[in-house]
Amino acid sequence: MTAPAVPATASSSIPVRRWGLDLAATALLVTISLVGFWPTFAGPSFLPAVIGGIVLGLAIAAVAAWRRWGILIITGLTVAAYFVFGAALALPQTAIIGVIPTIDTLQKLALGPVTAWKQMLTTVAPVAAADGHLIVPFLLALVVTTLTASLALRFSQVAWALIPAGVLLMLVIALGTPEPAFPVVQGLVFAVVSIAWLALRQLWAPQNMAVSVSEVDPSRASHMRMRRLLAGVAVLAVAGGAGVATSAIASPVEPRHVFRDVIIPPFDIRDYPSPLQAFRKNVRDEVDETLFTVQGLPKDARIRTAVMDQFDGMVYNVTDGGPTSSSAFSPLRSNMSPDAEGIPVTLKIAVDEYDGVWMPTAGSLSEIRFSGDREEELRRGTYVNTATGTAVATPKLEKGDEYTVDAVMPNEFDDKQLAEVPFGKVTMPKQSNVPEELTSLAAETVAGAETPIEQVRALETFLSEGGFFSHGLEGEVLSRAGHTAERISTLIGGDQMIGDDEQYAVAMALLASQLEIPVRVVMGYYPDEEQAGEAVFTATGDNIHAWVEVNFEGVGWLPFNPTPPEDQVPNDQNTKPRVDPKPQVLQPPPPPQEPVDLPPTLPDDRESEDENLNLAGIIGAILLIGGISLGILAILMSPFIVIGAWKAAKRRARRAAARTADRISGGWDELTDRAVDYGARLSPGGTRIEEATAVVATLAVPQVVGLADRADAEVFGPSEPTPEDVEAFWGEVDEIVGGLGKDAGFWKRTKARLSLRSLMSGSAISTGIQGLREAATARVRREPGTIENSSTSTPVAPESETP
Repeated sequence: MTAPAVPATASSSIPVRRWGLDLAATALLVTISLVGFWPTFAGPSFLPAVIGGIVLGLAIAAVAAWRRWGILIITGLTVAAYFVFGAALALPQTAIIGVIPTIDTLQKLALGPVTAWKQMLTTVAPVAAADGHLIVPFLLALVVTTLTASLALRFSQVAWALIPAGVLLMLVIALGTPEPAFPVVQGLVFAVVSIAWLALRQLWAPQNMAVSVSEVDPSRASHMRMRRLLAGVAVLAVAGGAGVATSAIASPVEPRHVFRDVIIPPFDIRDYPSPLQAFRKNVRDEVDETLFTVQGLPKDARIRTAVMDQFDGMVYNVTDGGPTSSSAFSPLRSNMSPDAEGIPVTLKIAVDEYDGVWMPTAGSLSEIRFSGDREEELRRGTYVNTATGTAVATPKLEKGDEYTVDAVMPNEFDDKQLAEVPFGKVTMPKQSNVPEELTSLAAETVAGAETPIEQVRALETFLSEGGFFSHGLEGEVLSRAGHTAERISTLIGGDQMIGDDEQYAVAMALLASQLEIPVRVVMGYYPDEEQAGEAVFTATGDNIHAWVEVNFEGVGWLPFNPTPPEDQVPNDQNTKPRVDPKPQVLQPPPPPQEPVDLPPTLPDDRESEDENLNLAGIIGAILLIGGISLGILAILMSPFIVIGAWKAAKRRARRAAARTADRISGGWDELTDRAVDYGARLSPGGTRIEEATAVVATLAVPQVVGLADRADAEVFGPSEPTPEDVEAFWGEVDEIVGGLGKDAGFWKRTKARLSLRSLMSGSAISTGIQGLREAATARVRREPGTIENSSTSTPVAPESETP
């Protein structure tokens, strides 16, 4: 007599071993899938949330199957579990004693299912568990476990339960990083558990018993089932071993693509100009202004604002790309440098006259907390680069802003400790347009150095002891601003090296890069000798500096100062070449001249009248000549006045457009018009990226490409740009245009201002001239007796005269 069949929906009559199998298999499959978040969180910090979600999901599915509750009750229980246990498992930092939910906790849990995905995808991995990113794994574990276990317990075919588990595996891969967690083990274990689950459920089904109990004794039937089970396990083991062996020697055909690859980055630091370009301006205009104050700064510590590691011949800037480069900024989060070694410090920074996006910070950043009226705005608009220890606030810091920085100050090392330490194996960007003479000079400078630290000290000493300091301000020796290839070549190749931090830091960085030393330029502030030891560091324009950092293996980035001391200034004796003066020869006095015989003066009664008439005539002639001259000048200048007024009217119309998106487009048109006036040739109908490429190729203004991307994003974005976005965009346009005029000479600048190219571009006159040219070309092609060959036409004899 065979065992009676169990109805598929009779959950209360399901054998206990099947309950245990279904719940255990569900827990294993969900855990295996969610382990893929390991690289995203850089460790197991997300596992408590995953385990808690799995346990809750299994409990809800089991109780609902036992009580035969429907889908509405299961959904309600799942939502209740999410809000009740979400505080402890997903948002413990917002809960009371890490368990009891608060209003903030409930608010974030309510918004989490909608916003948590975007926040995690737009944050550069690894993400921090304390920033609320645990909502994603907790929610996935809870929902998928409840769904998978419910399907397994309620249906006789377990294949339905494998669908949500398989979808979860793919979803975790898509939400993760391009670097997989444990790809071979993860896929193999998922496959083995799935197949074993299917096999056991099929084997334990009452209608699939191996033999009838009435025909064969139960012990033999049990032995047959065990043999089939062991055979299946053996097959899985062989298949798994073959898969592991194959994957070990096989290379992936193409890289792994995830959602992060297609998410538009929320922030690009290269949209902002390099702060090093404004170094001399800061020194000149802010020398006596209190920019910001810092409490808690250790002795000999430095405040950094920007780190730059790529040179293109025009400017030292952040690198364009790379997850660990100087341009890899990610949204603000907590516990940003968990592996940093050194002395923990807490700095309280209050902003006064400082105005910019680059935030004053120090050390390896761990956490930044804002306070004040703009707390939320600054928190949402701040991005951090943990590789360089820099931060930027896109809303721009303003007077009255305050924030606290938790950081780890690196340990100090002397030359003896670094005697045997090699340079760090850090991938640095390739420098371009470096003056050729720096290669040989770098080799000569370090010729006698034997260790890496000796090489760096040799470069530092060559500049700091062999040069002179000058900002080039009023009352100082001439020292041009800038750090272009031409400026650095002039600094090195002149009779005397004269400059300030901007030139010397870039010069040492370029010299070191020629020796393949990992080096970067840092800009920031630090106290002078008079301020050393004060409880509060008051930063002014006089405290701004630029220095060099070199990476040593196992030590990190260490600072070096190639700038000469400020009292090491040039004077007449050590800057001017010595010239042998020539003896002065006294010239003989001029010979006396014969007196000139003058005619006698005759008295005249009309003398006074004539003098008055002559004076009036002279004044009249002067006025007549002046009026004529002014009229002629006005006539001659009228075309130029009209050109200037025309351009100014176009500019005002662009800035005053009705839609903010049209103002952004107008700003880009204003930039391209000025570029055309300075000689750039733009193809009609080109995209902004194509126009930017043409401008860069002609005028070498690399920041135009980033501005083009920003214009496209603002114009074609989902929402209208704000008036603040428009002002910021036009500000960058004016800065670039001003740079074009600053770099050009007087005649080129005047020629650009009077140029008609931008006014004629796209006009009816321009179109007509182009049409005439095309018509003339077509006519030449149609004339008999000519054969067009590329760019020339060769006359030939008529066919009748051909020999």
